[in-house]
Amino acid sequence: MKIIIIGCGKVGATLAEQLSKEENSVTVIDRKYDVVQSLSNEFDVIGLVGNGASYLTQVEAGIEEADLMIAVTGSDELNLLCCLISKKAGNCQTIARVRNPEYNHEIRFIKEELGLAMVINPEYEAAMEIARVMRFPSAIKIEPFAKGRVELLKFKIREGSVLHNMEVREITSKLRCNVLVCMVERKDEVIIPTGTFVLHEKDIVSIVAPPKLSNSFFKHIKVGTNRAHTAMIVGGGSIAYYLANQLLRMGIDVEIVEKSRDRCEVLSELIPKATVIHGDGINQNLLLEEGLARMDAFIALTNLDEVNIVLSLFARSKGEMKTVTKINSINFDEVIDGLDLDSVVYPKYVTSESIIRFVRAMKNSIGSNVETLYRLVGNKVEALEFIIKDNAPLLNISLEELELKNGLLIACIHRNGQIIIPKGKDVIKMGDTVVIVTTNMGLNDISDILLN
Repeated sequence: MKIIIIGCGKVGATLAEQLSKEENSVTVIDRKYDVVQSLSNEFDVIGLVGNGASYLTQVEAGIEEADLMIAVTGSDELNLLCCLISKKAGNCQTIARVRNPEYNHEIRFIKEELGLAMVINPEYEAAMEIARVMRFPSAIKIEPFAKGRVELLKFKIREGSVLHNMEVREITSKLRCNVLVCMVERKDEVIIPTGTFVLHEKDIVSIVAPPKLSNSFFKHIKVGTNRAHTAMIVGGGSIAYYLANQLLRMGIDVEIVEKSRDRCEVLSELIPKATVIHGDGINQNLLLEEGLARMDAFIALTNLDEVNIVLSLFARSKGEMKTVTKINSINFDEVIDGLDLDSVVYPKYVTSESIIRFVRAMKNSIGSNVETLYRLVGNKVEALEFIIKDNAPLLNISLEELELKNGLLIACIHRNGQIIIPKGKDVIKMGDTVVIVTTNMGLNDISDILLN
């Protein structure tokens, strides 16, 4: 596909890297010469210095032949203008990043009236990701599939757990829980396990199950399933605004610590039910005085990654609480993964996952559509949800007869509201949605899971 990206900040650079690796023809546009030059040298992309909202610049970039234009500049209004020009000049699909909370309630109107394929708000999506783990704090990460009917939950096996030295296939019989272990992280290794794989304490395990079954599973392994009731947020930016509103709707009491007095006044007006505290979140005494040790959850959302990391580590040293750390930079994710940080949220990845899912859905041509896509473990693993069409090549064939690629697991089948944790005799039917977890990156269609 021919794709044009306007805006080469962190999100634009991430998209340029990942979309070019997936064999798309990518052109990037930005006003800054050094930024464009750096991306052109580092990745297989064409760089163009100029104003992305200019008709002539877009024509020079090849908008008339483009399949997709993605506008991710720092200005919402500029992104929308770029999309309007692209629709008129090339009639291609368009995606705009729109971050201002003032537009959040108007997203559907903006999308429909301007004919956009997608409107993405990284801060809102990151807030929703954090809110999901607040519902189930024992999980490191929760990713929904099948419109929330099934979830992928990541957790760490604690010392003394009944799962230690247990084979994956024994979970159903010994714990009487029909969940599927789809991924295990052990030190630097990522494993898609077979039934005979033996779990160890300190493994980070991902399971797929409906919410009720996952709750039952965690009770059997004696892991707390109670959701958080109190939460402290440090940093009062857009993510904090979206998150506080969501947590309050979930019945969670919220305290926000923000060092800008002006921003505190704005937040107090926008979120009257939250407690807004004017102060520097890096001040340990302030956090303790405001009840940090009594909190069920602590969320670090400042603009500085190093501050968020230190704050989360400090919070964990003061009590048994859920911690969530926002990380803006994606250059040191391996180092960050080595820290004992609990849940980590990357807003830039949230954006790129949504857009890459859309691109793959555009590219598919055989028997399915990519409905959901998550990049896991520093982009080493993908979890994808496919909607099955009537010309898929694996329809009505038992799973045990399919010749599947290595490093791949069929984790779940959703059929007419029913969640099926698949066994060898199960088949995939037209209209199903199927969840695949794999170390094979870049699957566009359900047929890509087959060896031939």
